[in-house]
Amino acid sequence: MKIPSKHILLVEDDANFGAILRDYLQLNGYSVQLARNGLDGFEKFRKSQFDLCVLDVMMPYKDGFTLAKEIRAKNKEIPLVFLTAKSMKEDVLQGYKIGADDYLTKPFDSEILLQKIEVLLKRSKSQSFKPNGEVHFNIGTFHFNSRLRTLSYKNDAPISLSPKESQLLYLLVQNKDDLLTREQALTQIWHDDNYFTSRSMDVYIAKLRKYLKKDPGVEITNIHGEGFRLVTN
Repeated sequence: MKIPSKHILLVEDDANFGAILRDYLQLNGYSVQLARNGLDGFEKFRKSQFDLCVLDVMMPYKDGFTLAKEIRAKNKEIPLVFLTAKSMKEDVLQGYKIGADDYLTKPFDSEILLQKIEVLLKRSKSQSFKPNGEVHFNIGTFHFNSRLRTLSYKNDAPISLSPKESQLLYLLVQNKDDLLTREQALTQIWHDDNYFTSRSMDVYIAKLRKYLKKDPGVEITNIHGEGFRLVTN
């Protein structure tokens, strides 16, 4: 039986470059839909199922960051790769805050993009992180349900956590008042320990801190050069 090819959404406003990249990915076994701008890209995303999205940042009508936010609203876990002509730190950080999994600055080697896609798809498919045992946790005045991926504060409506937010909070709770090393979190959740996954994890830590700030007795502290520590008073 033939294994179905992975389905990629490629959104690139440069017609020639987009066509070349689409053909290259198709030659390497992927099914690719090419969109010319952010509006067209979101329409294609709504109508089809994709395994990964490759998004140009600078596009007419709707830029890649805006498109990524709309995609993330519908699918929190689909891998996103940004393509950009800019290499400014602010643009890279903005991409990771939205939830980018990787980032390539033009011009780039197509083989590098291919390798990144393969890694992200394997990572997405992997189910190696499987919380076991207890699923209900009290974190100060918060209640965390790791199975339902919800975080509740007193009588407020529960917050729905993304899979990575829930996994990271689970590891922090398991190591409460102790050190959760960066390496441990990155290898268990992201299955890779490199600069890009490390920056992505920092974004998720910032999100968890934002959720937990309602209780001044709960804090995620940095252990410089080592990792993080969940502290409850």
